[in-house]
Amino acid sequence: MTNTEVRTGKEVLRIAVRRNRAAMAGGTLLMGSYQAAETAVPIVLGAIVEFALRGGSLSSLGLALLALGLVMATVSYSWRFGMRILQKANTTEAHRWRVAVADRGLQPVARDVGLKSGEVLTVATEDADQTADIIEVVPLLIASLVSITIAGAVLAVISVPLGVTVFAGTAAILTVLSFMSRRIGTSTQVQQAKVARAGAKVSDLIAGLRPLHGFGGSYQAFQSYRRVSAEARKQSVVVARVNGVYAGTALALNSLLAAAVTLWAGWLTFDGQISLGQLVTAVGLAQFLIEPLKLFSEMPKYVMIARASAERMALVLAAPPRMTPGAAEPGPDGGLEVEAVHHGTLRGVSFSVRPGEFVAVAAYQPQAAAELAALLSVDVPPASYSGVVRVGKRELAELTIESIRTHLLVNPAHHEVFAGTLRDNVDPSGTSRLVGEAVEAAMLTDVVALHAEGLDYAVRDRGANLSGGQRQRLSLARALAADPEILVLHDPTTAVDAVTELLIARNIAALRRGRTTVVITGSPALLDVADRVVVLDDGVVTGEGTHRELLDKDAGYQLAVAR
Repeated sequence: MTNTEVRTGKEVLRIAVRRNRAAMAGGTLLMGSYQAAETAVPIVLGAIVEFALRGGSLSSLGLALLALGLVMATVSYSWRFGMRILQKANTTEAHRWRVAVADRGLQPVARDVGLKSGEVLTVATEDADQTADIIEVVPLLIASLVSITIAGAVLAVISVPLGVTVFAGTAAILTVLSFMSRRIGTSTQVQQAKVARAGAKVSDLIAGLRPLHGFGGSYQAFQSYRRVSAEARKQSVVVARVNGVYAGTALALNSLLAAAVTLWAGWLTFDGQISLGQLVTAVGLAQFLIEPLKLFSEMPKYVMIARASAERMALVLAAPPRMTPGAAEPGPDGGLEVEAVHHGTLRGVSFSVRPGEFVAVAAYQPQAAAELAALLSVDVPPASYSGVVRVGKRELAELTIESIRTHLLVNPAHHEVFAGTLRDNVDPSGTSRLVGEAVEAAMLTDVVALHAEGLDYAVRDRGANLSGGQRQRLSLARALAADPEILVLHDPTTAVDAVTELLIARNIAALRRGRTTVVITGSPALLDVADRVVVLDDGVVTGEGTHRELLDKDAGYQLAVAR
C-alpha cells in the first residue's frame, strides 16, 4: 500500500488508476479486441451473404468461413483473458484499500474520522470494493467505444446517414444518462452512509447485549436499531428506483437507436440504395449495438458510484491524527506521575507511583475512573486537558507513541476477546515468556483444564462461548503476559466471585512484584494487596495510605469499599 496521503476521492481514484495502469492497458487491449471481433461478426456474415449472392467460388467461401472462425476464437479468448486481468487487478486493488483503511484504524494515534467502528468497517469493505471497480469500468468503457466507433464507421461506408445516426444517437443517449448518473452517485453516497450507521448500531448492540438484557433495555435498543435500519431501507429503495429508471431509460434509448438503424437500412434496401448483403451487415450491427451501447451507457453510473465510495474512503484516509506524538523516550526509572490534571470530572488530580510500586486508585465515581484510564491510555490527547502526565519523568506529549505503548499498558474495563484460541488471546504476538504464569495469576487455569485442547481451545468472535467472568480473566491474563514496565488495570475483577477475586489479587501482586502497577478499582481484595491506595472522590484526591490505614481513619472510605 502506498504511503501517499489522500485528501479527496479524486485522489483515491487517481492512485488506483496509476497503480494499475499496466493491467488496465492490457485489459483495455484485450477487451477492445473482444469488442472489435464482436463487431466483425455481422460484417463477415454480411460479406458471406453478399459473396454467395454474387456466385463466388467455394474456396473463397471457405476462406470467409475460416475468417469467421478466427473472429469467434478472438471473441472467446480476448474476453476470457481480458476479464481475468481486470478482475485480478480489481480484487487486488480492493484489498489494498481495505488494508489502508484498517491501517488507519489500527494506528497507535487515533484519527478524527467522525465515524463509528461499524461505519469504518463498511468503508473498508463495500466502499473499497466499489472504489476498485474503476479498474474495470475504464477499460470496458473504452472497449465499448471501440465497438461503437467501428460499427458507426462501417455503417457510414454502407450509407453515410446510417453512420451519422449511430454517432449522433450515441452522443444523445450519453448526454441524457450523464445527468441521471449524477443523481445515482448522490443517492448512493447517502445510502452508503445510512447503511454504515445501521451497521455501527448493530456493532454497538452486540457489544452491549448482556448489559441491555440485564436492565431490560433490549426493547428500546431494538426500536433504536429499527429506526436506523428503516432509514437505510428507505434510501436503498430510492437508490433502487433511480437505478431502475436509469436502466430502463438506457435500454429504451438503445433499443430505439437499434430499431431506427434497422428500419432505415431496410428502407434503403427496398429503395435499392444498398445491397442485401449490406442489409444483413447493417441489421446485424444494429442488433449487436444494443449490448455495447448498454455497457457504454452503464459506465457513467458506475463511475459515479466509484466516486461516491472514493469520497467516503478519503474521509477515513485523510482524517487528521488526534495528537502529534513527540520524539523522546521515557527515562530509565519507569515511574508514573499525574500532576494537576483537569479533564471532565477530574479536578486537579495529582498522585505519583514510584518505580516498582503497586498503587491502587479507589475512585468513588465510575465516570472519574473511566476518565483517568482514558488519560493514561492516551485515548485523550494531552493537548485536550490541562495538567501533566509523566512516564519516566517525561511528559506524554513529548514521547513517541511506540515508546508509550512499550512502557505503559492500560487494560480497559471492557475486556476485548477475539476469535482464535485461548493462547492467541493471551499472547497475540506469540513472544511472551509469561503465558503460563499469567494464566495461573488470572485464575484462567479452570477454563484451560475444562477443555481437552487446553490453551488451543477455539474461542469464538467476542468470546461468545465464554462467560463474562472467563472473558474478563482472559483479558487480564493477556495484560499480565505482556509484562509491561508500567501496567494499569481498570476494574479487572468485577465479573468474578469474591474467593476468585481474592486469589487473583494476591497473584497479581506476586507476579508484578518489582514492576510498576496501578489498579483503578473498588475491590477490597485488590486495595488490600496494594502498597498504597489513592482515594479519588468527586474528581479530586482526598486521601492516601494503605487500605487498612484508610479503613481505620476514613469513614467515607470504609463506607465506599467495605463489602
